[in-house]
Amino acid sequence: MFDRKKIEELILTSLVTDAYCLGAHWVYDEKQLKENDLNWNELNKPLSVWHKGKNAGEFTHYGDQTYWLYEFLKDKDVFDEKEYLTFWQNKIKSYDGYIDGATRETLENIKNNVTPSGSNSTDLSIVGRITPLLLVSNSKEDFLANVEKFVKLTHNSEKSVSATLFFAKVLLSCLNGKDVISAIESIKEESNRNIQEFVQKGLDSKAGDTFETIREFGPACDVAEGFSGIIHLLSKYSNLKDMLICNAKAGGDSSARGMIAAIIFMTNQPSSQIPQNWLAIKEVI
Repeated sequence: MFDRKKIEELILTSLVTDAYCLGAHWVYDEKQLKENDLNWNELNKPLSVWHKGKNAGEFTHYGDQTYWLYEFLKDKDVFDEKEYLTFWQNKIKSYDGYIDGATRETLENIKNNVTPSGSNSTDLSIVGRITPLLLVSNSKEDFLANVEKFVKLTHNSEKSVSATLFFAKVLLSCLNGKDVISAIESIKEESNRNIQEFVQKGLDSKAGDTFETIREFGPACDVAEGFSGIIHLLSKYSNLKDMLICNAKAGGDSSARGMIAAIIFMTNQPSSQIPQNWLAIKEVI
């Protein structure tokens, strides 16, 4: 159903976005965001202590886990969530990047035979990792089912599941040729009240300054903070590079916002929108 070349382009987009966001990821101090030695036109080493040891072109733990899913699925026809969970757990055992709360709680749940294994995390970051699931999905229904199974492996909260399904539906709609804003507005109408409010806040912020808007919505990891910021980015920008630079400059969980916004933005855009110098990432598709 889905064009493999386009899917791989979108997976690459998510990884490039994560690598680009590494520089200011999880930096919350406004003074540091405005006064630093980052070159916003390039990939950068991280400022944040949470990514100590990473170099320019490497991923945050979001990008790393996205690549793991791609690595697992690239030669498969279906998504076996139990098999993937074992694969993921083995990757985590030897991982030297940041281990977040969702991962720690999930590992504890696995140890205690909790099913689904996912934590109660309401983080938004899980949304940006779903694109590889298109490789093994033969229909809209298949993709959405795979997305839900995937999310519940590590982020088994109503907030994370519903947010991910919303953006998965928008992604599908755009892949079918609908423009981004029309897709967002259409899916909004079939969503719950909280998501409708998040979407409307984002749409209403189109004319606002991105730094101020994202700081006002909340730059942190939770769905309640980041969701409207993604809608803001998608409604405001017509150029991928401009969108991602302004997103990164706002700091906080820039990678979670950026990965989601970028894959949806690029559904109907040429790959030439990705800056060539940002393609110097540690893993390529």
